[in-house]
Amino acid sequence: MKKQFIKDLKSGDRVDSVFAVKFKKPVRNYVKGYMFEVRIADKTDEITVKYWGDNDKKSVQKLYDDFQKIDFIRVTGTASEYMGRLEIGVSKTGKDVLEKISEYDITDFVASSERDIDEMMNTLKNVVDSVKNPHLKTLLETLLKDEKFIDRFKSSPASMMYHQNCIGGLLEHTLNVVKICETLCDLYPGLDRDLLVISAVLHDVGKIFELEVSTVIDVTEDGMLRGHTIIGEEFVNEQIKKIIDFPETLRLKLLHMILSHHGEKRFGAPKEPQLPEAVALHYADYCDAKVDLFLKAKSEAKTEDKWIWDRKLGHVYLK
Repeated sequence: MKKQFIKDLKSGDRVDSVFAVKFKKPVRNYVKGYMFEVRIADKTDEITVKYWGDNDKKSVQKLYDDFQKIDFIRVTGTASEYMGRLEIGVSKTGKDVLEKISEYDITDFVASSERDIDEMMNTLKNVVDSVKNPHLKTLLETLLKDEKFIDRFKSSPASMMYHQNCIGGLLEHTLNVVKICETLCDLYPGLDRDLLVISAVLHDVGKIFELEVSTVIDVTEDGMLRGHTIIGEEFVNEQIKKIIDFPETLRLKLLHMILSHHGEKRFGAPKEPQLPEAVALHYADYCDAKVDLFLKAKSEAKTEDKWIWDRKLGHVYLK
């Protein structure tokens, strides 16, 4: 049974718990012998473990080879701060342990959305039913009939470490962005509601190919090299090609919305918004992601102070 979570660790703590392996760095020598590093994770965060061995390289290498990426390991050691970051030191000369284990509870490592996933999916289908543009409606209806696509969309997280990083997180985030966009359409009647709503549904569709869930949430090779924005634009474009007489200008607008939803090139947007609908989508996406992060930071804070400092958010007021 998992005893400790990474987010709760502090410098000086003795660690004795189970974690998932994200990746390893090869054995190398240091002043007292041989060592290696392991990046471990649970559903709350990830952290580096440094194993400090002796001069017996063969035994250190054997331990290194005993477990692989996505295995589960028991770690006992001491948490300490190095160059401003917390890490766990495991010493061969002490009573510390680093060993592969076979019994675990996957919910300790990959969280699920607190909202009902099937209910969210039905809500999304109702949104599609409200779309009047026949070409956009056909595009979404075709995707929603693809069981393989639906299964991946329902199970995908919205991110690896940040907002809605859980099974069902992409669906949750997508619905929130859709609702924000619908509100913006009420405030600004000049917006093309169908274009904005459908782009909200599809803006992060590339994440079903960018992220994968096993013992942890991780980035695929395609996701690392191209990213969900490019992958998603390509995927949607391929679906559009299957629809007869899909208007060219509508195709370009929808693809532009996907490519520009991060707003600025410094934030990973290949193009910056050039349509009012694209601006609306960008800020709806940003709003949901940011609010989710702040709410999570508040709910997970364990302090009597009025503020916490979060490396992603800065100061977060808790009262």
